[in-house]
Amino acid sequence: MHVLLIHQGFVARDEAGGTRHLELMRELVKRGHAATVIAGPTSYLSGVADGSRRKNRVVDGVSVMYAWVLATRSRNVLVRTLGFLSFTVSSFFAALGVRRVDVLWGTSPPIFQAAAAYIAARLRGKSFCLEVRDLWPAFLIDAGLLRNPLLIGLARWLERRLCLGAECVVVNSPGFVDHLRSLGVPPQRIVLVPNGVDVGAFPDDVNGVPLRREWGIGEDALVAMYTGAHGLMNDLGVLLNVAEQLRAVPDVRIVLVGDGREKASLIAQASKRALSNVVFVPPQPKSRMPEVLAAADVCVATLRPVPMFRTVYPNKVFDYMAAGRPTVLAIDGVIREVIERASGGVYVQPGDTQGITRALLGYRNDPEMGRRHGENARAYVTEHFDRAKEAPKLEAVLRDLASRGRR
Repeated sequence: MHVLLIHQGFVARDEAGGTRHLELMRELVKRGHAATVIAGPTSYLSGVADGSRRKNRVVDGVSVMYAWVLATRSRNVLVRTLGFLSFTVSSFFAALGVRRVDVLWGTSPPIFQAAAAYIAARLRGKSFCLEVRDLWPAFLIDAGLLRNPLLIGLARWLERRLCLGAECVVVNSPGFVDHLRSLGVPPQRIVLVPNGVDVGAFPDDVNGVPLRREWGIGEDALVAMYTGAHGLMNDLGVLLNVAEQLRAVPDVRIVLVGDGREKASLIAQASKRALSNVVFVPPQPKSRMPEVLAAADVCVATLRPVPMFRTVYPNKVFDYMAAGRPTVLAIDGVIREVIERASGGVYVQPGDTQGITRALLGYRNDPEMGRRHGENARAYVTEHFDRAKEAPKLEAVLRDLASRGRR
């Protein structure tokens, strides 16, 4: 079986970001299948060209091809949409040239790239598997970022067309299932392959002290770390507010690892407010995340208080858990259920500066609680969300699609 994935934001382990698709496709290769990805040449965190993506390559047995995209760091929705559309066109033509494909796999968001996979599948007479990683355009509408009635209507039409046209719809969170059913997707076509983590990539004996020294942080300080995108929806301004609340506490540091369109603004705000207890760290390749997270005592996950975010399974939380770190979780919904079932951290209301501050001080004052929550988290994620255990489910779905072709 040869699976072709179109994914503008595909990330390898030598790059920063989530590696869900590499890990799943790597497992397919181990089982004797062929896997090809058509990816974008720009970083999904920064939106600018990445020098490592200039030439096609093979990563862990997965063939990665790079299609052209209009690179931009602009926050303007129209400009960013043009960037997505440029990849949609280039990836579509690239997909037509990949030989002996059995299944085309499209992932959303951005939904336009999934449309490229869908059209290519139809032209080639192959099955189309749609993966829903976020509820687009529902998130944009709920967050107030998409308001034009015409655009909303077109976006909803495209979402429904792709969901109903796919032979199978894979979701990475159980929170998405009800939405898909409301669109008319038959339950038997919906398959949950949840976000998770390659637990084996996070040894439990990694030493984070060298990185603390590199960042100028003492070994005795409590390090509260956020990793990932620095975007509008990530609500990282609340962590600057937390840092201000903790200004008088000498042994607490807030460390923000990653990049995104809001990072420059966050750095400027921290400087203006003289928040010397905030440390900004450039994005790190996924291969270095065990070392990075080993430098933390507690990890933080935040999103803006948007109701639709109750449906998401953020990648970073599973990395935190695999690293054996407790999570201060400012996201309600299905991911809260995971942390609470695991006894792997503390939930606070999204956007609650005082709540996050109290939680961090709780871990500072009770290191044993942090150790216990971290051990609980690692044990739970190993049992329930190890990527290697989820791959066979995806393989079975794709094999079935490959065997019958387009319906």
